[in-house]
Amino acid sequence: MAKYALRVEVQPQYLPEQSAPAQGLYTFAYTITISNSGDVPAQLISRHWIITNELGEIEEVKGLGVIGQQPLLKPGESFEYSSGCRLRTPSGTMQGSYFCVAEDGERFEVEIPLFVLDDGSRRVLH
Repeated sequence: MAKYALRVEVQPQYLPEQSAPAQGLYTFAYTITISNSGDVPAQLISRHWIITNELGEIEEVKGLGVIGQQPLLKPGESFEYSSGCRLRTPSGTMQGSYFCVAEDGERFEVEIPLFVLDDGSRRVLH
């Protein structure tokens, strides 16, 4: 097992009731579960998101913590939160990283794998 390791799982969701496609506004929520799969307690200090819409327009978001918190995760513990974003197109992607500090002072980054935001309007039937 890695000494410093956080696992990130994401579940995105389109929110039609908060969207206005006629005005080019698409709202998405995502629930993230961060699990400490390492050997050392670690605290999430900051986040860095890269949000790209289907036109290739990129928005970067950086900030302390997540939803106003900087959770400290002991080995085997998880932290789940929900947040959201708006796009000007029906689909896009998000990816990024969390900056963390382990209890022993080690600093490390955790990749947030790319995930797709999609309103489901262009599904292809097979």
